[in-house]
Amino acid sequence: MSPDARPARRAPREGPRRVAVTSPRTAAARRPRYPATREIDEQTRLGEVYMRSLLRTQFRLALFVCTMLACVVGGLPLLFLLIPELREVHLLGVPLPWAVLAGLIYPAFVIGAWWYVRQAERNERHFAELVERR
Repeated sequence: MSPDARPARRAPREGPRRVAVTSPRTAAARRPRYPATREIDEQTRLGEVYMRSLLRTQFRLALFVCTMLACVVGGLPLLFLLIPELREVHLLGVPLPWAVLAGLIYPAFVIGAWWYVRQAERNERHFAELVERR
């Protein structure tokens, strides 16, 4: 390379040099963290709060499912009372109110139970994620 083809060099900067400042303490003392599962196992106040929240969530879900099923079962007599023509309808030779009570209520119970189990497992998964994340 010829002297003319070389890139121009910068002039050294005037002023203080940069200095990296580091702390002599490499690891700060930390408060020991206890996993939330330990809090629950040892039945501390925090563990009680965690368990109470899970139980409250599961109770709310159970109350909702029971209320919905009670509305369906309790609403059927009201439906047949308000619409008397339905009492006269026959399904395969059986009066409609009897057919509904004998055959169609049980699938509603099974669907309600299936939905309850799925939601309860979802609540437990969310609780486990919450406990592990802490």
